[in-house]
Amino acid sequence: MNPVLAKPLHELSIAEAGRLLRAGMLTSTALTEHALSCIASLNPLLHAFILVTKERALADAARADRDFVAGIDKGPLHGIPYALKDIYETAGIRTTCHSKLLLDHVPQADCAVEAKLKAGGAVLLGKLATHEFAFGGPSFDLPFPPARNPWNPEHFSGGSSSGSGAAVASGMVRMAMGSDTGGSIRGPAFYCGIVGLKPTYGLVSRRGVFPLSYTLDHIGPLAWTVEDVALTMQVIAGHDPLDPASADLPLPDYTSQLGHDVRGLTLAYPRGFFLRAADLSSEVLASLDAAAQQMTELGATVNEVDFPEFDLFNACGRIILTSEAHAIHEKDLKARPLDYAAYTYVRIAAGAALTGPDLMQAFRLRRELTAFVNEQVLGQHDAIITANGLCPAPRLDEYDPAGLPKNTLQTIPFNVTGNPALGIPTGFSRSGLPIGMQIVGRPFDEVTVLRIGAAYEAASGVNHKRPVLELPIAV
Repeated sequence: MNPVLAKPLHELSIAEAGRLLRAGMLTSTALTEHALSCIASLNPLLHAFILVTKERALADAARADRDFVAGIDKGPLHGIPYALKDIYETAGIRTTCHSKLLLDHVPQADCAVEAKLKAGGAVLLGKLATHEFAFGGPSFDLPFPPARNPWNPEHFSGGSSSGSGAAVASGMVRMAMGSDTGGSIRGPAFYCGIVGLKPTYGLVSRRGVFPLSYTLDHIGPLAWTVEDVALTMQVIAGHDPLDPASADLPLPDYTSQLGHDVRGLTLAYPRGFFLRAADLSSEVLASLDAAAQQMTELGATVNEVDFPEFDLFNACGRIILTSEAHAIHEKDLKARPLDYAAYTYVRIAAGAALTGPDLMQAFRLRRELTAFVNEQVLGQHDAIITANGLCPAPRLDEYDPAGLPKNTLQTIPFNVTGNPALGIPTGFSRSGLPIGMQIVGRPFDEVTVLRIGAAYEAASGVNHKRPVLELPIAV
């Protein structure tokens, strides 16, 4: 441990590390070298990284250190190491989508988010494991093994931002970028005991991120704390005229309401929505009820509300997702079917059976469900607190290569509606695996969602516990 610091380097938040960097008490090079040492120690166990960009990272860090000495400050992520899910295009750096089909793919240009992170002086550590093309499942018939859960490596880390969840939870990075089409940021946040934000559809540019479903894809950060997510949003949010879905709106200060309590807020709690789910564990239900009670004790008004059946949201989202994924992959499915993992092929090929009327009806239902959430629920409430996952992370050996992965998340409703949704931990199961909830807000009201999450985080103290892993001595 650095004698100047009160905690190991890998436990510093973005905010804490940033203060030390600006005070001259820490260098980005020291932070980066320690991160690289953690990756070397832990990645052989967790398989979170599929590519480590050591030379780029050290060069980025040295540049940041020179900037700080010269009085140049590029923003909250200046000098901070991060990593990218390997569907984010990076100029001159291989981007594989965890697939045989793109093993030799080296983009010529950065995706929009990587360009913003680079301009903000952040330090790229490498590319992270995913499910193939952000779909499929935890597959063993791919060029790289699936990521493992730092709380118990025999268990799933969540998908499809599986490497992002494992890298953050283990302390290899303090922030990693993921994507979320049906829950792929919030799922790893739930299973790995960290914070993950799916921003409002259109708030963060997806240009240069390999698509899964054009009308459901969202990209956003995973981090250890709500504040770190908010600081990341300060860098990555904003209009991109080259992304057709990008929203052209003024941006708030995403940290402006952190530290405010929740007094005066009214929260919807659709308890019956997840109570009807067959796979809901008693531990998750108890943690959700306790979180709702804690919100009440913190000064919020919590009302139980009714929701349409989860199966309506799920069927709507799955039809759209599978149809659009099939359209994206149709050529390769015909030309190179054996180069896909079995899970991926089966899930994407199913889109061939869907018809134009199927998709039309799904889009019609989507409008109705979105109107319900935004008018009937969020028209009378400031936010929704609800289930994220139904049970703790399953074991990896429970996934049958001949079948389809079982989904026990409750996340796809808010891909269908496009609302911002924050996955946040609420505690641990008896087995020691994390559990959590999600906080859902009005479109483009991330500030309120983050305020509620930060207030709960501070009161619960749940993120004070970290996985017990063999880490190198801090430099």
